Amino acid sequence: MANTLATTGIVADGVWKKFHRGEVHDSLRDLIPAVARRLTGRAIKRSELGADDFWSVRDVSFRVEPGQALGIIGPNGAGKSTTLRILTGIMRPDRGSVEIRGRLRALIEVAAGFHPDLTGRENIFLNGAILGMTTGEVASRMDEIIDFSGIEPFLDTPVKRYSSGMMARLGFSVAAHMDPEVLLVDEILSVGDLAFQKKCYSYMQGLSARGVAVVFVSHNMPAIARLCQNTMVLHEGAIRFLGSTDEAQHAYYSLLDEQSARKGESAGPTLESFEIRDSEGRPKRVFVAGERCTVRAIVRADRAYPRFSLGLSLAMPSGEEVFHTTSQRLHESTVDARSGDLIEMEADLAMNLAGGSQTVYVQCHDYSGSPSEVHRMAAMEIHVQKTPDFGGIAYLDPRLRLRKVESPAGEDG
Repeated sequence: MANTLATTGIVADGVWKKFHRGEVHDSLRDLIPAVARRLTGRAIKRSELGADDFWSVRDVSFRVEPGQALGIIGPNGAGKSTTLRILTGIMRPDRGSVEIRGRLRALIEVAAGFHPDLTGRENIFLNGAILGMTTGEVASRMDEIIDFSGIEPFLDTPVKRYSSGMMARLGFSVAAHMDPEVLLVDEILSVGDLAFQKKCYSYMQGLSARGVAVVFVSHNMPAIARLCQNTMVLHEGAIRFLGSTDEAQHAYYSLLDEQSARKGESAGPTLESFEIRDSEGRPKRVFVAGERCTVRAIVRADRAYPRFSLGLSLAMPSGEEVFHTTSQRLHESTVDARSGDLIEMEADLAMNLAGGSQTVYVQCHDYSGSPSEVHRMAAMEIHVQKTPDFGGIAYLDPRLRLRKVESPAGEDG
């Protein structure tokens, strides 16, 4: 990959980064042996792996041109955060190179760049100074930053008193309003409320339209789809896919399915097949709030279950369950299942959910005892597209009407 940029943006060329299991240089006692190994020539070269080393990032290459937004997705431990830290310069690659052309702003930790004992206002000036801006230049942007963050009543309070949500508000506001030419954003926005997240996503769209190169790491697939033309899927430090966001999402889902299949089930019923289809019979993973669909699952019993019932549950990324039911709860019959029997479940339902990610689980219950025996199997990750029509976690299919019923005395109409 050519390692040059015409104007602004990012080029990562063959980047590798290794870590050493259990090595922590947090004291002089830890550091001296490591320095001695280097001085005596017994240290492992940066480009090689030692006995307890592993590659966190492996041969990663990509470029982001001005006005483009690149999404980065992948399972936990895939190397996403390490890649961002290399882009910011916090870490150096062991192989390969990174070129950043233009003013860089990064938001990868809640308190990144903030001094805890300084007030919000003082930290805004501090961040501007770090970027090489004059006091007058920072002051000219102050009103926009304060208005966007929405924390004006607490602006003269030390930031160590801020909640994580307030930190995120101020951090993003400062990063986005300091005229960045390259903006790096991690999953940090997930700590803000939904209204502020929506405002941030809209603002990042505006930055891209003005020629800013954006890299956005997130597990929020609708947000990735909304912001990013291209997306990179990382797995075990390497690029699994790099291309259009729509194709990247399919590659990511396939990766998750492979991981689930490899884990298997050590005990209990097994999920043989699972699918969700829309009203036209097409496979579906991304929905509009209120959209109806059909879920079909086949479960194999591992032993006899005299009163076997199947059901569904949905949970948010935080693990909080938003819905569950079973055939028994819906007054449908249970099944007398024997070992090896295949039991099919088909369910029609409406995705009456707010925007965001949900994990669908298949739940198996045996009601022959008390309490009932439960087995819960993750089946699929789905996404509901956000709309500006409502907020919260549920879609209630609202119908609203307005009419004026009375006018002030002496006025017509």
